[in-house]
Amino acid sequence: MKYVLVSGGVISGVGKGIIASSTGLLLKSMGLTVSSIKIDPYINIDAGTMSPIEHGEVYVTDDGGEMDLDLGNYERYLLTTLTRDHNITTGKIYEHVITKERIGHYLGKTVQVVPHVTNAIQDWIERVAKIPVDESRAEPDVCIIELGGTVGDIESAPFIHAVSQLQRRAGKGNFAHIHVSYVPVLPPGPGGEQKTKPTQRAISDVRSAGLNPDLIACRCELPLEDSTIQKIANMCSMDTKQVIAVHNVTTTYHVPMLLEKQQLSNIMSELLNLSSVHRPVERVEQGKLMWKDWCELARGQDHVHDVVKIALVGKYTSLKDAYISVSKALEHAAMYTHRKVEVIWVDSSHLEDEAQLNSPTEFHKAWHNVCIADGILVPGGFGTRGCEGMIKAITWARTNKKPFLGVCLGMQLSVIEYARNVAGIKDAGSEELHPTAENHVIVYMPEVNKDKLGGTMRLGKYPCIFQEGTESSKLRALYGPSVSQISERHRHRYEVNPELVGTLEKAGLTFVAKDEKGERMEVIEILDHPWFVGVQPHPEYLSRVLSPSKTFLGFFAAAAGCLEEVTKAVNNGQRSIGKSEQ
Repeated sequence: MKYVLVSGGVISGVGKGIIASSTGLLLKSMGLTVSSIKIDPYINIDAGTMSPIEHGEVYVTDDGGEMDLDLGNYERYLLTTLTRDHNITTGKIYEHVITKERIGHYLGKTVQVVPHVTNAIQDWIERVAKIPVDESRAEPDVCIIELGGTVGDIESAPFIHAVSQLQRRAGKGNFAHIHVSYVPVLPPGPGGEQKTKPTQRAISDVRSAGLNPDLIACRCELPLEDSTIQKIANMCSMDTKQVIAVHNVTTTYHVPMLLEKQQLSNIMSELLNLSSVHRPVERVEQGKLMWKDWCELARGQDHVHDVVKIALVGKYTSLKDAYISVSKALEHAAMYTHRKVEVIWVDSSHLEDEAQLNSPTEFHKAWHNVCIADGILVPGGFGTRGCEGMIKAITWARTNKKPFLGVCLGMQLSVIEYARNVAGIKDAGSEELHPTAENHVIVYMPEVNKDKLGGTMRLGKYPCIFQEGTESSKLRALYGPSVSQISERHRHRYEVNPELVGTLEKAGLTFVAKDEKGERMEVIEILDHPWFVGVQPHPEYLSRVLSPSKTFLGFFAAAAGCLEEVTKAVNNGQRSIGKSEQ
């Protein structure tokens, strides 16, 4: 097993996840099988109970793991399927060690951070790194390990000690370390001086912690000057080829090409002795084809001018990372159709009663943004705040024939909206949002634990069965007539009340897909609308750069006015439609 450690210094949020994913993509393009592990040094068992505004999106894997959003980057870039164990947290490790101590595993020894916790971390990495993660079901050749936070944080200390030991365990030629640092420009903007001192201090801290980086990936708003690269190399006792410059680009999909331009593939091949790794001919060819497709899609976006505006009406819009998989799924759809997407972020609470807002300007601006958009998207979420604003936006999309997509909470609110305004159930509500309402069209799932929050939702991948009589569904048409069911990842506690399904169907709402028992509603659609679809699962979790989610692709195509063309292309197996200017 070959390991690539990606750590960060100076400040958090410098782009370790994108650099780790891009490095993995380059290795995969060489015909290698690549896996990924994210280490998060917080005490939470997982990210499931964290606020999206504080931590960003909670990403969900097939097996129901709730984890850091960087796992989504890995899957999107590498076309892999990771597990809950590919995200390591302090909470998970300590829970594991304490459980072993309680059953007497350590035979009376005093259990300590070193060696027991650090050994547990290494054992976990070695075990998980071998899990097959792609369609080949082959044991991975390389595992990318991203260490969250910044080196020097007190909570990271056990993990840094563990990976320094892992480096010795793996042996020479089997471990490479990329340290991501930040090079500020002062004063900001062209003409400012690129400051290298923070990077010098960061490398000193890393080395004092027991690690010796092979490469420094320098993040900077502007391309690094040759003198800056030379100074960093000199002051950190490295060759200039070991300093990789990663400046801001038009889209993160250009980062792999930026790294490859600096010969990262060749450097990693030398560091990890990759010439000794057996690579089947067909896998090498697949890697080359994947890289060709990636470059064509990424470069093609630079020559696209048609912009499609999507109003994302949500409650966590103050932090864009709270909806990162949604925005990425829209990007994937835009790339397929050779268009650009402009996401208009609308705080749903601003769509509610103007009199209750401190500033009427926010109310009018929010509604202006909804009205000018080509499509309306209401994503998932929890809690009552802003939900009535989402319902108002749904009403607007339905009555004005504007393409609409509701995901999870967005689907549930679209059912409530339809029940109130079409089916005539005036007090229709949700057991979560409207506990005093008499008619709950959205109810707790019976198997859900109402007292324990962590990991108790319906989580992971479940089938959605297309129902008889729904052949005219626009969403179903994207999958073709031979597809009778699909599988998507879920994360929810509530469902459509089965007792009211008949009433809603009589009022014209079509339940396109249900669960395998036919009891749980998975997909709704208004068939005489240009595109009005609600999905209980989160299809954004399975959207990939080279394989966009059909749910998001259909919605985006409807907003762009090319749904019929896209449906034909998808059914014919085309990778994209249209042609960008060259």
